[in-house]
Amino acid sequence: MAFLRHVQSAAPVSAVAAGFLAVLIGVTSSVAVVFTAAKAAGATSAQLTSWVFALGIGMGVTCIGLSLRHRDPVVTAWSTPGAALLATGLQGVTMAQAVGAFLLSAVLIVISGVTGWFERIMNRIPVPLASALLAGVLLQFGTELFTQMEKGGAIAVPMFLAYLVGRRWFPRYAVVAALAAGVAATAWQGSWKLDGFALTLAEPSFVRPEFDWQVLVGVGLPLYAVTMASQNLPGVAVLRNAGYSTPVSPLLTWTGAVNTVLAPFGCFGLNLAAITAAICSGEAAHPDPRKRYVAGVWTGVFYLLVGLFGGTVGWLLTAMPPALILGIAGIGLLGTIGGSLTSALKDDRLREPAVVTLLATASGFTLFGIGSTFWGLLAGVLTLAVADLARRGKHPAEPSTNPAPEEQPTTATTR
Repeated sequence: MAFLRHVQSAAPVSAVAAGFLAVLIGVTSSVAVVFTAAKAAGATSAQLTSWVFALGIGMGVTCIGLSLRHRDPVVTAWSTPGAALLATGLQGVTMAQAVGAFLLSAVLIVISGVTGWFERIMNRIPVPLASALLAGVLLQFGTELFTQMEKGGAIAVPMFLAYLVGRRWFPRYAVVAALAAGVAATAWQGSWKLDGFALTLAEPSFVRPEFDWQVLVGVGLPLYAVTMASQNLPGVAVLRNAGYSTPVSPLLTWTGAVNTVLAPFGCFGLNLAAITAAICSGEAAHPDPRKRYVAGVWTGVFYLLVGLFGGTVGWLLTAMPPALILGIAGIGLLGTIGGSLTSALKDDRLREPAVVTLLATASGFTLFGIGSTFWGLLAGVLTLAVADLARRGKHPAEPSTNPAPEEQPTTATTR
C-alpha cells in the first residue's frame, strides 16, 4: 500500500496526462516551422535530427529541474516565433553562422536573467492585463475546437461529448477521456498514417560556431527580441495568472544557460512556455495547486523522450491526424481560458485596457517581426495610461474653500 501511495503521489494520472498533452500539443503545433528553419540553413538529415535532440533534451532538463527547484509547474518550450523568424532569416546563412546567432541570443537571455530587468518590468504589469494577454494567446485554440467540428466532426464531436460526460462524472479525468475518444475515433476512421515506423535513437551533431557580425545583428538580436517579447512575456503571465509567484530571473538565467550549452547541437531558442504551461498549471493537472509542479516534471520526462527518439518523433508527428491535435488542445485549455477571462474583466477600472489587450493579442498582429503578444500588452498599457489621465482630468484635486479654523494657544486651563 505504501508503494502504491508513493506511485500515486509521484505519478498522478491527471498530472501525467497534462504533461503528455503539453508535449503533444507543443511539438505537433510547430515542429514543421522548426524543420523549415533548419532546412533554411542547409541542415542535413543528421543535423535535423540533432535539432530535435538538442531541443528535446533542453526542454526536458529545464522542465524537470526548474519545476523541482521551485515546486511550481515551470514548463519550457522552443521559441516558435523564433523558428518562424529563422525560416526566413537563415536563407543564405551557413549552419556555423546560424549557431553563432543562437549563442548570442542565449547569452543575452542569461544577461536578462542575471540583471533582473525583465522581472522588474513584469512585476509592474497589472494582473488583469497579464490575464487578458494569456486569454488572447489561447483564444484561437479554443475556437479551433469548434472549427474542427465542421471540418472533422467525426473526431471533434465525440471528443467534446466525452469531455462533457467526464466533467459530469469524473472531472479530474475529463481531458483524458476526450483524448481517448479522439484516438478511438481517428483509429476507427483509419486516419493514422502508420507506414515507415522505425524506433531509432537520435545522434547529436556538433557544429562549431562562426560569428559573422551581419548574421549576429540580422538574426541573433531579432531572435532574442522575439523570444523575450513573444514567448517569455506570456510565459510569465501564465504563472502569475495561475497564482504562482515564481521568481522570473532565475528561470531566464537557467533557460539561457542550457540554451548556450546546447546551441552547437541545434538548440536555437529555449524559453518559458505559455500555451503548454497553461495546461500544466490549471486545475485539470491536479486539484491541489501545490502539487501541480508534478505535471511540469512529467512534461520534462516526455520532452526527454522526444529528444532521445528524435527521428521516431518526426515520423509520429506526420502520422497524427490534425483534428485530434487541434481538438484536444482546445478542450485542454477551456478551463484556463475561462479563468483568464474572469481575472481580466473583474476590475472595473482595468476592464477596458484588458479588453484592448485581449483583442489585440488575439488578432495575431505582427510588426517588425514581433508578434501580437508584445503589441497587445503595449496597447493595453497605453489604454490604461490614457484612461488614468482622463480620470484625473475629470476629478482634479481642488483646494479647500473653507479655511481651517485658527488654533487657540494652549494654556494650563485649556481642556
